[in-house]
Amino acid sequence: MSFFVKAEQYDKTSIDPKKFKLINKGLVVNIAKTILVTNDQLPVKTDQPVHSGKVRSVYWLNKQDSQRLAEQREYDVADDADLAIMVISDRISAFDCRWKAENNLHGVPLKGAALNSISAFWFELFQQQGLAENHILEIPHPLVWIVQKARPVKIEAIARQYITGSMWRAYAKGERLFCGIALPEDLKKNQRLDELLNTPSTKGIMHGIPGVPAVDDCSISRDTIEAHYQAFDFRSVQDITVYENLLQEGFDVISKKLQSIGQVLVDTKFEFGYVTDKQGKEKLIYMDEVGTPDSSRFWNESDYNDGNIVELSKESFRQALLSHVPEPDILLNSDRMSERLALAENMTLPESVFMDVSAIYKQLSEQITGKPLPEISNPQEEIIETLHSKYNLIA
Repeated sequence: MSFFVKAEQYDKTSIDPKKFKLINKGLVVNIAKTILVTNDQLPVKTDQPVHSGKVRSVYWLNKQDSQRLAEQREYDVADDADLAIMVISDRISAFDCRWKAENNLHGVPLKGAALNSISAFWFELFQQQGLAENHILEIPHPLVWIVQKARPVKIEAIARQYITGSMWRAYAKGERLFCGIALPEDLKKNQRLDELLNTPSTKGIMHGIPGVPAVDDCSISRDTIEAHYQAFDFRSVQDITVYENLLQEGFDVISKKLQSIGQVLVDTKFEFGYVTDKQGKEKLIYMDEVGTPDSSRFWNESDYNDGNIVELSKESFRQALLSHVPEPDILLNSDRMSERLALAENMTLPESVFMDVSAIYKQLSEQITGKPLPEISNPQEEIIETLHSKYNLIA
């Protein structure tokens, strides 16, 4: 079942940044109204607390609705599979804070739809090329996924083709062992590495693993994962090799496509989990999101070849933040988190900063997928109407 069908009914959206308006079939609408900021208070039928992350909220369906939906929509899931409605917002976060801009913008226009569109494209391409399946069952609206619950592997699998970001910062301080990988001397910032490196980190806080601090997002080695594979929720040691192959293959697929549109995939993050299909077979799948400007770093290839770095991902927003705050150290120093939170609460960025991010995400989505981003005029009303009329999931 292709999960692109549902989203194709929406029309193209265009933006006039100077007027800061949405041009919608000849009508001029305040663009702030088209942005989905609060996504954890929809009247979706659920008997569990809504899980709300930085940009997505998850509504777990009860057993009755999960089974009904699986049967009606013919999903390839186990009879007792837990299903959920995952709603993405247009919020933007960086340095562990949410940010806002002028004109009452508490999110970036088109950001959520762009992220969903890009991820869905890669997931579908991975499946078509025989890599692995994913957690998406259907896309009823550009901001909504219907997903099955996976048993996540407690690893953020980060693939790096260039030395930049946190890896470069560690290298510049003299570290030559990164995630158990020995790095050569004389590497330069932003240099392409001889091979793709798998540099995993912990997803969540791990306890009782020698050499692994009890903190989130801690770099770890393959030897550590192998020695404690059960603690990381791998079913077997052999599945570590499976996940590494899926990481490599997924990176190669994304990199090849981006190269065709003049972009470089610098690094990206993957997450994996286990699901069981209708036949009772357990499978390791891709989950969360893949290959998006939120989870990856993209550079313009021609600029890179000329010795310049042009960021085409959320890194461009981070750099813009650093140039707008009074003291960049507030954002870079974790010991100043209370100051950072206060700054994000009280600071209003220029609207142009959000519009620049919107333009990058929109362009990436349309170049990667080959399709225009869908029209979204009133996201909450559209989502509620769709989930009510087609799925009977509104309380």
